[in-house]
Amino acid sequence: MRSSFKNVALVTLGVILGVGVTMQYSALAHKPVDGMPIEGLHQLAHAYNTIKAGYVEPVEDRKLLTQAISGMVGALDPHSAYLDRKAYRELREGTEGKFVGLGIEINQSEEGYVRIVTPIEDAPAARAGIQAGDLITHVDGAAVKDMDLDEAIKRMRGEPHTKVVLTVLRKNAPAPLSFTIVRDEIVQKSVKGKIVAPGYAWVRVSQFQEPTVEDLANKLAALARAEPNLKGLVLDLRNDPGGLLQGAIGVSAAFLPKNAEIVSTNGQLDDSKARFYGSPEYYLLSRGNDPLDKVPDLYKTIPMVVLVNTGSASASEIVAGALQDHKRAAIVGSQTFGKGSVQTIRPLAGDTAVKLTTARYYTPSGRSIQARGIVPDVPVDENADGDGLNALRMREADLQHHLKNDTSRAGEEATNHDDIEEQMRILAAERTRKPLEFGSADDFQLTQALHHLQGLPVQLSKRATPPASLAQQAH
Repeated sequence: MRSSFKNVALVTLGVILGVGVTMQYSALAHKPVDGMPIEGLHQLAHAYNTIKAGYVEPVEDRKLLTQAISGMVGALDPHSAYLDRKAYRELREGTEGKFVGLGIEINQSEEGYVRIVTPIEDAPAARAGIQAGDLITHVDGAAVKDMDLDEAIKRMRGEPHTKVVLTVLRKNAPAPLSFTIVRDEIVQKSVKGKIVAPGYAWVRVSQFQEPTVEDLANKLAALARAEPNLKGLVLDLRNDPGGLLQGAIGVSAAFLPKNAEIVSTNGQLDDSKARFYGSPEYYLLSRGNDPLDKVPDLYKTIPMVVLVNTGSASASEIVAGALQDHKRAAIVGSQTFGKGSVQTIRPLAGDTAVKLTTARYYTPSGRSIQARGIVPDVPVDENADGDGLNALRMREADLQHHLKNDTSRAGEEATNHDDIEEQMRILAAERTRKPLEFGSADDFQLTQALHHLQGLPVQLSKRATPPASLAQQAH
């Protein structure tokens, strides 16, 4: 029987301007509460009245109540949250793969500016001339150096067809550049791919959204037409922060036998105790044709590598775990983030909602990924000389109040942090390195993934002890 635990979303990480976390409405009934703690509610009312009567200046009722809800939910774990109207709207936009914005993926630079990781193809920023690697110094004249990234994003967002002026620093440009960009609706493609060597294809999934399964099916079919003699495939999930559960199931199903188990969940509600399989009822978001029907059968059997890193989280970990457990692909790269919990969006009054952790998820063999992640079969650093900034990234196990892994042994959640000298060495090296473009000729991990598929020596991670079966590949 098809499980009713289907309308859920997995929290995403990372920042794409205009895209927040992905979600779907919850179809689950609330579990009845046996009784309310009257004494505790009296205490809450007392605190409320004390603030209203004695705070230094008047406080609005709505503000106090909103903050009370936000604090109650936010204290549960790092991924549960109260969503006000704006945050709830942004979640819905991210699910659809459509949003109003500039069309840029960004992060914080070491210098304190906002760095353009990549402009989305044919989006307003790209049309205006913004390039990967540009550093945003001002938004509408306001300096962003050391500004909170969320605040910088807020300044860049706005209504459709309104203008924003970005001032950027560009390598080799003699002076700062100014760009006037008109905000517009962005349709983000979460799948891209190409033939990277004769007989070998590379496909990248950057986020799991509503169109992802169909986009993947179209891309796989196009690659098979472009290269009729495909010998191997690299599925790139690096820095994929997650997204829709249905997307993860559909992507996994494209490469696994029909009806193979993809993931299971377990939580307090009966409907959260479920198993999900690679058949259309588990990944189709609406009635219609199955997009995977157009995927050539060869993708069920050709050798595969899945590329992951510390930025691979949630839905991308489901895919990597399923393909690893079914021995369908070799996992190459760095240990993943370790977000193994499911968040359900429960609408509240006033067009607000609660994003609530409702279950842990498990790979087909019963492994919990929570606070541990997926450990690669073939550990490979980001660069030939080390794992770069990837080695310094925070993982789920580093977050306060994170859920514990209920299947791992004591100590397995711990993350290894370098000493301060090693951190400074990595940061110094990264300042001189140009931003990595996944899928390019300079992509070291992709090169090693291709070597693995081709039976050539692979340069294994300097930090990991490889399994005995892989030791002979080191050089």
